[in-house]
Amino acid sequence: MRILQATKINFMGTRKIWYSVSGAVIIIGIIGAFIRGVSFGIDFLGGTEVLVRFDNPPAISEIRNAVQNAGFTSSEIKTFGAASDILIRTLDLGEGTKTLDVITASLTKSFPNNSFTVLKSYKISAKIGSELKTNAIYAIFSAMLIIMIYIGFRFQFIYGLAGVIALFHDVIATFGVIVLINGLSPYLNLEIDQNIMAAFLTLVGFSINDTVVVFDRIRENLKIHKSEDLATIMNRSVNETLSRTIITNGTVFLVLLVLVIFGGEVNRGFAFTFFIGTILGTYSSIYVASALVLDFTQRQTKKMIATK
Repeated sequence: MRILQATKINFMGTRKIWYSVSGAVIIIGIIGAFIRGVSFGIDFLGGTEVLVRFDNPPAISEIRNAVQNAGFTSSEIKTFGAASDILIRTLDLGEGTKTLDVITASLTKSFPNNSFTVLKSYKISAKIGSELKTNAIYAIFSAMLIIMIYIGFRFQFIYGLAGVIALFHDVIATFGVIVLINGLSPYLNLEIDQNIMAAFLTLVGFSINDTVVVFDRIRENLKIHKSEDLATIMNRSVNETLSRTIITNGTVFLVLLVLVIFGGEVNRGFAFTFFIGTILGTYSSIYVASALVLDFTQRQTKKMIATK
């Protein structure tokens, strides 16, 4: 099935405008990360996390008082999706289920007429959390390096470099969006944990796949249309792959949208991060990766002409 056949959109003609848009998104995201701070999950901080569901939505202040009365004065307490689901996080680890037992006992005492169920209890040491965070960052950068080497061999070095720059763009811009909107709604608990890091790694693979498809069509058209300039060939290649991009990425987009809305809290962080990354990855294949190759090649051509 093909849609939008025989389009003649001048993608490369507006690339400098989209450079500015990309730069603005990344800068705003970085500034937001410094101002708001990056909220890491229990996976990377260490401590004990307890998710409880009450029959009736309790007041957060009353939950906080109950947890503090149990001896956990530095705990973080917030709703987790529904108003009746409460996430309690403390840096105290305790032995075995000691922390969980103390918290549940205090909640039972404080809410005798509001029963609750422990949905999840998770404990991880600070040392392991730090190692997980470091390894996750290494995994993302290692994946990008391997991708750059692969594309450099398959095409040219500039294609590999442009592809990786586009991936950096996708990851950093998505990270900025996540940091900025985290906590703006009870349904947007987007702390950086293993699920979101997995979304970033998935994004890297998904985005480069779309970029390679465009690069491959550019390489084919360079052989077929030798008399055309590179900007025309790139526009032709992007337009020719536009139908495939919309169908493939649009299908993924719709699936992720369903997961964000109906997937529940466990999958929402992964789905939403990948959802934003899918949009940015589709955009960057054209306006970052391809555009950078065009600008670099044109600059090199001008240098060669000037030296003759």
